[in-house]
Amino acid sequence: MKIAILLPYKENYSKIDAGAVSIFVNGVVNKSKFKKNITVYGSTLNKTLSTNYINLFFKKKFLQSSSKTYVKTFLDTIKNQSIDILEIHNRPQYLNYIKELRITKKILFFHNNPLEMQGSTTTEERMNILKMSDMVVFNSNWTKNKFLYKLNISTNHEKLHLIPQSTSKVNIDFSKKKKIISFVGKLNTSKGFDIFGNAIVEILNKHKEWKGLVIGNEPREKFFFKHKNLHFKGFKNNNYVLNKLKEVSISIVPSRWDEPFGRSSLEASSRGCAVIRSDTGGLNETSKFAVILKKLNSKELVKKIDYLINNKSYLLKLQKKSHKDFYLTHNYTSKILDNLRKKLISNNNLNKNCLKILHITNFNERFNGRLHYNTGKRINYGLIRLGHNVYTLSDRDIISSNRSLLDPSSLKILNNKVLEISKNFKPDLILLGHADNIKTETLKFLKEKNQNLKISQWFLDPLSRKGPDYHKNKKRILDKINIIDSTFLTTDPKSVDFKINNAYFIPNPADKAFETINNTKLKLENDVFFAMSHGVHRGNLKLGKYDEREKFLHKLKKTKKIKFDFYGIENIQPIWGDDFLKSLSNSKMGLNLSRGRPIKYYSSDRIAQYMGNGLLTLIDEKVKYSDFFSSKEIVTYKDVKDLKKKIKYYSKNDKKRKFIANNGRKKYLNEFNSEKVCNFIIEKTFNFKTNNKYLWYRNT
Repeated sequence: MKIAILLPYKENYSKIDAGAVSIFVNGVVNKSKFKKNITVYGSTLNKTLSTNYINLFFKKKFLQSSSKTYVKTFLDTIKNQSIDILEIHNRPQYLNYIKELRITKKILFFHNNPLEMQGSTTTEERMNILKMSDMVVFNSNWTKNKFLYKLNISTNHEKLHLIPQSTSKVNIDFSKKKKIISFVGKLNTSKGFDIFGNAIVEILNKHKEWKGLVIGNEPREKFFFKHKNLHFKGFKNNNYVLNKLKEVSISIVPSRWDEPFGRSSLEASSRGCAVIRSDTGGLNETSKFAVILKKLNSKELVKKIDYLINNKSYLLKLQKKSHKDFYLTHNYTSKILDNLRKKLISNNNLNKNCLKILHITNFNERFNGRLHYNTGKRINYGLIRLGHNVYTLSDRDIISSNRSLLDPSSLKILNNKVLEISKNFKPDLILLGHADNIKTETLKFLKEKNQNLKISQWFLDPLSRKGPDYHKNKKRILDKINIIDSTFLTTDPKSVDFKINNAYFIPNPADKAFETINNTKLKLENDVFFAMSHGVHRGNLKLGKYDEREKFLHKLKKTKKIKFDFYGIENIQPIWGDDFLKSLSNSKMGLNLSRGRPIKYYSSDRIAQYMGNGLLTLIDEKVKYSDFFSSKEIVTYKDVKDLKKKIKYYSKNDKKRKFIANNGRKKYLNEFNSEKVCNFIIEKTFNFKTNNKYLWYRNT
C-alpha cells in the first residue's frame, strides 16, 4: 500500500511552528504500521518534522490560484508513481483539482467547520465531496454534523468516519505538579483570552503562591494583563508546550468560538491537568473530566478556579481522572486510520480470483451466429477461464427486440435492466464494450450505491484523426469518461490526439476456442487472404459505397502469379461465421489492412484471426507491431511496391513462410491470448499489484 498525504498549502510541517494539522499528521504517521509506505507532501520553509516528507517547490503566477498551482506541482511530482491512497487534509477544494487520479482512493480530512471552508459551504459542494472521495474523515462529531447540515443522508453513511485529534500520553508524577494556571493558544477574544486575563489577575492577587502561564501570541489583538506572577512565554513549539503542561495544575480553555475539536484541552488532559473549559463546538469531545463554564465570563471563571485551589483533594482527583481516562493517543487514532486504509484497499474483502463481472457489449444474438467470432466473446471466454463469475448482457439485442411506442429507442428498458441486474447480481466490475446506450446517469447511480464498484470500457474502433468516424469515436470514448475507472484501447493511447484518463493499450485477444486452425500444417490453394465489409451488421455490400482501401487492393492484385482470395470488393460479398474460417484456412498469408491512415498499434481483430490461425501476417510498418514481433514472427511492409515484393518472395519460399507464421502463431497465442488480456484489464482497473508481465505493456 502506497499512501500520499497532501497537506494544505502554507501548512508548516516543521518543528518550529507546526499547526494542529501537521501535529496530528506527524503523530499518526509515526505510529502507523504503514509508516514506510507513507510520504507527506507540503510547502514548508523550516526544518520538517520527519524524513518521509517531500517539499513542493513552485513559482507563484500572477492571477493564478496558488492552491491550483500547488496541487498541479504535487500531481507532476507523483505522475510516474502508483499511489493507492491520497489523503487530503482540510482542503475540500483540492478534490476538484485531482480528477485525473481515478484509480487512487481518496480520503478527505476535515479539521475545521465544513460550512466555513472553500469547496464545502453549499449542499451541492458537500454532495459532490461524497461523490469524489472514497472516505470523509472528521475530527469531531460536531464537525461531522456541520457537514451533514441540510443533507438528506444518514449520520451512519458508509463514507463518513470519525478520527479525533490526538497526542502522546506520558506518565505523570502528580507530586511534581506546580501551582500554575495556564492558557495556551491565540491571545484573542475568540479564544477567550480576555476572559482568562481578567480572571487570572484577580486569582493571583488572592492566591499569592500561584502563578499564571501564557503560551501563545496574536499580532492582530493586544491585551495588557500584568501581574508579577503572570508569565508570558510567547509562541512555543509543541514539544515545549507538552513538557510545560506536565507542571501545570489547572489549564483554562475559555473559547467563545465553536472549536472544531480543541487541541489545548486535549493536550492538557493528556498531561494530567485539571481542565476548565467552555462547552463550544467539539470541546466536549476532548475530555470527560473537565469543569464546564456554564456562563462564559471572567466572574464565572474566577469562581471555578477558586474552588479548585481551595479544594486540593478534589483538584488532585480531577487531575488523576483526566489523565487516567485519556485515550486519544496517536496509537489509538493511527490504528483507526490504518483500519480504514485497509478497508479501502481491500475493496470490501474483494476476492480478486473470483470477481462478479457484468459484461455489457453487443453479442450479436440477433444475427444467429453470423457474427459469433467477435472480440466480445473472446473477452468473455477469457474472464470465465480466469475463474470469474460473468453475467453477460447484449445491449444491442435488448434494444432491437424491445422497441415500443412508449419507448421507441428501448433505452429506458435497457438502462432499467442494467439497474435491476446490478441490484440482484451486485457486480464488482461493470465492463463495457462499445455499450454506448448505457446512460452516464445509470452508472453514476450505481457508483453512488456501491463505492467499491469499478466501471471500465474497452474500445476496438480506430481513433486516428485521419481514420474513419474519428469525431464519432472520440465522442463515444469520452462520453462516460468521468465515471469510468479505466479505458482499454486497441490503439496506443499516447498516439491519440486527445486525452483519455487512465487509458491502456490492449492487443486484439486471440482465444484457443476460436483460433483452432494451423495453416502452417495445411496444403493451401491461395496466397493472400483479405476480407472487408461495408459494416458487420449490414452483412452485404452497399450499392454505391466506396472503401478507400479498394485503391490499394486493386494495385496489389496486379501482382502476377499470385492467387488472391479477397472478399468485400469487386462485387464479391463479405463472408461470415464458419464460411470465413473455411476461406481463412485456405490461404498462406493474411493482409492486415485497416481503414484510414495507420496509427500506432491499431488493428482490427483480423490480426488475432490471422496470427492465431497460423497465416503469415502482412502489416504496415507504421502500425509498429515490430515493437512486439520480430521479422521471424511477422512481416512488415512500407508501401504497395514493398508488399508485392514480399508476397512474391514468401509465396515461392514456403519453408520460410511457415517458419515465420508458426513463430508468430505461437507467440500471439501465448502473449496476446484472451486470458492475459482480461487479467490485464482487471489488474489495471482494480490496481492489483502482481508480478505478471505483459509483452504489450512493457513496450508502451
